[in-house]
Amino acid sequence: MPATDRCAYVEWFRGSAPYINAHRGKTFVIYFGGEAVADPTFKTLLHDVALLHSLGIRLVLVHGMRPQIDERLSRRRLTATYFNGLRVTDDAALECVKEAAGTVRVEIEALLSMGLPNSPMAGAELRVASGNFVIARPVGVRDGVDFQHTGEVRRIDASGIREVLDLGKMVMLSAVGYSPTGEIFNLRSEDVATQTAIALKADKLVLLGEGDCRAALDGALIRQLTSEETRQLLDQGPLENDQIRPDLEAAVAACDQGVERAHYLNGQVDGALLLEFFTRDGVGTLISQTPFETLRPASVSDVPGILGLIVPLEEAGILVKRDRERLESDLRDYTVIDRDGTVIGCAALHAYPESAQGEVACLVLHPDYRCEQRGARLLESLESTASSLNLQQLFALTTQTAHWFRERGFEPADISDLPPARQTRYNPERNSKILIKVL
Repeated sequence: MPATDRCAYVEWFRGSAPYINAHRGKTFVIYFGGEAVADPTFKTLLHDVALLHSLGIRLVLVHGMRPQIDERLSRRRLTATYFNGLRVTDDAALECVKEAAGTVRVEIEALLSMGLPNSPMAGAELRVASGNFVIARPVGVRDGVDFQHTGEVRRIDASGIREVLDLGKMVMLSAVGYSPTGEIFNLRSEDVATQTAIALKADKLVLLGEGDCRAALDGALIRQLTSEETRQLLDQGPLENDQIRPDLEAAVAACDQGVERAHYLNGQVDGALLLEFFTRDGVGTLISQTPFETLRPASVSDVPGILGLIVPLEEAGILVKRDRERLESDLRDYTVIDRDGTVIGCAALHAYPESAQGEVACLVLHPDYRCEQRGARLLESLESTASSLNLQQLFALTTQTAHWFRERGFEPADISDLPPARQTRYNPERNSKILIKVL
């Protein structure tokens, strides 16, 4: 391997370590449709599932089987019947459901049992458990239509699933449920995945679908949404790719009932699971009850993250050096941008109430996130805080970003315009430009 490739590999592997540590011991419910099972690349997806398991992630797999059921109906010269998007399962269709569920389950178990040398599954020795973990009830008659053997999830045997996971095994669920009276019901696979994630209080619900989640106007990949934003997106009408609607609806339902994160991924992207969970920004659409990225006051736990942002700039002479003790004593002045537990931006407002002025200091963004107006958001937050403190002016001292402040209403000023206490600490050797904005 060339030296450059070795360095890139080592850097990538080290960079994935925080995510490996963060996900170990967590519970993921992973859903994939029958289309994914039928895809020639499905084996590669299961290799990645095995890798997640080997890294200590507790996995529940939920598979769909719509195309497999329809194929069996077609062989019998029967037509699939739907009403309001829900399959009507008569006696003949139920036989096809049972056949499809058994066949798909066996095929997945076979792939997860592979252990060939020099393959991704070498030495994996995975154990997969299925069972009657899904308790169902009939849909019944709706709008005059008898759905017969079509059901809905009544309850998930969460304690039974946890017992299996505690043994170090994976759990696999089909879109089939059982009633206390011994009946079998055909269920929507997305509902099984959603209700399982809710019952387990899973850390993540992962939905592998057909295509990306993109904005209808410009086709841009939507990287993150709150559950409310997702609901609004669904209410607006057809999506750019309306095939993913059931997946987004499942994500909203899960988040509304306590699942912290739902991830919609394009299952056709090779390595989507690994890219989503072991890189900083992932490749899919994250849906959460609360915003994935928040702007908030800094806390003591943010000090290492703030230092990680500012130390490189201090070493380059762009920022004045601040030791940890000073940073902690001034921490109440700091605002941070938190992206899923990582500090990617910070700024401080040091108030001088005797002169009704405030200093904008230490406004820093991680190099990968110097876009989407994050710096402007930080500045707007500081301006709002300054107004609440009855400050009349903001000032900034900078050696390299004067133009950025000028674009946001700051004007050049002189040292005599600073508060007296700040004048005494001005370092003429740095020759920082002074800019002031009247609020």
